[in-house]
Amino acid sequence: MSATVHVRRRDVPATLPTWTEGLHPVLARVFATRGIADASELDLRLGRLLPPDGLDGLAQACALLDEAIERGERIVVVGDYDADGATATAVAVRGLRLLGAPDVAYRVPNRAIHGYGLTPALVDELAALEPRLVVTVDNGIASHAGVARARALGMRVLVTDHHLPGPTLPDADAIVNPNVAGCAFPGKSLAGVGVMFYVLLALRAARRTAGRWRGEVPDLGGLLDLVALGTVADLVPLDGNNRVLVAAGLRRIRAGRCCAGIAALAQVSNRKLDALATTDLAFAIAPRVNAAGRLEDMAIGIECLLADDERRALSLAARLHTINAERREVQAAMQDDADVALARWQRDDAALPPALVLFDEAWHAGVVGLVASRVKEQVHRPVIAFAPAGEGSDELRGSGRSIPGFHLRDALADVAAFAPGLVERFGGHAMAAGLTIRRAELERFASAFTARAEARLDAAALEHCIWSDGALAAHEASLELADLLRHAAPWGQGFPEPLFDDAFTVATWRVVGERHLRLRLRFSCGTAIEAVHFDGWRGTPPPARVHALFQLRVDDWRGERRVQLVLRHALPA
Repeated sequence: MSATVHVRRRDVPATLPTWTEGLHPVLARVFATRGIADASELDLRLGRLLPPDGLDGLAQACALLDEAIERGERIVVVGDYDADGATATAVAVRGLRLLGAPDVAYRVPNRAIHGYGLTPALVDELAALEPRLVVTVDNGIASHAGVARARALGMRVLVTDHHLPGPTLPDADAIVNPNVAGCAFPGKSLAGVGVMFYVLLALRAARRTAGRWRGEVPDLGGLLDLVALGTVADLVPLDGNNRVLVAAGLRRIRAGRCCAGIAALAQVSNRKLDALATTDLAFAIAPRVNAAGRLEDMAIGIECLLADDERRALSLAARLHTINAERREVQAAMQDDADVALARWQRDDAALPPALVLFDEAWHAGVVGLVASRVKEQVHRPVIAFAPAGEGSDELRGSGRSIPGFHLRDALADVAAFAPGLVERFGGHAMAAGLTIRRAELERFASAFTARAEARLDAAALEHCIWSDGALAAHEASLELADLLRHAAPWGQGFPEPLFDDAFTVATWRVVGERHLRLRLRFSCGTAIEAVHFDGWRGTPPPARVHALFQLRVDDWRGERRVQLVLRHALPA
């Protein structure tokens, strides 16, 4: 069962602004429809990065870190088990060592044992390391009990996070989070890795002012490849500031000046460093890092990103590649289960509720977020997928994905307020969130969550509307334009990669890899072009004519560079 897709074309100004003169006409209209009002907005030099000054808590954070460094105290970084958390951990460890910290270690919670964030159970294990300062990255803003436990054991705690806070903040020694109420910093969309990078920028400035260096001041630019990877992987909106960070990181990667781990991950992904784009970070490199946290231990991914020896980095990257292949198999099996559940609704001729809550006893807690994302794309509704927290556990771990108009984290907060104790832990963003409930409460949670969706989502919000950048003429579908689009900007959440639509005649088609389609399509003028539709095989031949939504890409398989269309949706024309 899939939601009906409605294609809408972006409104292009009748007259493009004068600053677009000299640009390829397709690129000019793409930028105009993404709200770029001036050529200066495409200037992504580091000099345009927002200064750290407006971030609340930086002075306290720098004082804590500077004191720990000067006293030679042990600092333990507590990360998260996704790619943002892994890159934030690597940035923190590398950056603090670069700025003079003699003793920096890290730990990542085990998804099945500790749960998410700085929990009391994790703090009790950290005690054996005898840290004087604990620094959370990409987590901590909801870790009230964990922060309290750490401080009770004599540890100081610095929370760096970007997730939305609840009504109260943990009692940490310092908190740096652009989304804390009252924080004037305009870059609210920083990922966890971006927040930690800003802390390091401020710490470097503070230590320079204090005269901590007699020689050259350390260069933090070498961390930008990791910042770019984590920012793209976490799907935070690519506002102007994030585009500056990502563009700077991509420049380092393409110039071959990235860390050994990213180079190794590109190699095992069959990606060329000198042509790497945000799509490669999002769909090739980040999933391999994420796979470690989903199925095994995120420390594997972090160690890969911390490795300076090329052989060690490649060995770890190869292991991540293998884990990712296993993740694909696990996800495919879980997705089949979800498809059966959706088919049951269709068979019973039941209308889909405005939100879906899915659970299967055999599902893996580390992969439910991917299933929720895939189902959300199919049905265009908020989806939360649950799995047992561990073998024999009475806890369920859930991961949700949402649609525009339904703030997922706020909805969970409403459920928690309406039924105290129903949701044990939760956190996240508007479009993605995680939570823990008791197994016995699944039905009650599903009812409460669905009720929130019914109250907030009308029929218009549940229409699956996809915005297109219009049609491409046959002569425009060229290698030249494909190359221009690939590197014209860091594309991503909030600044989407160009997506076009048109009607085509299907000249030929064949199934490849069991789930995908390889097609030859004809424009209305008769010109043919190659196309691929991943996960496009539905068991029946495609129609003779299709209305396709597509991206223009370069296919360099086996060293031959050809232009092709990558279909995102194909509807009968």
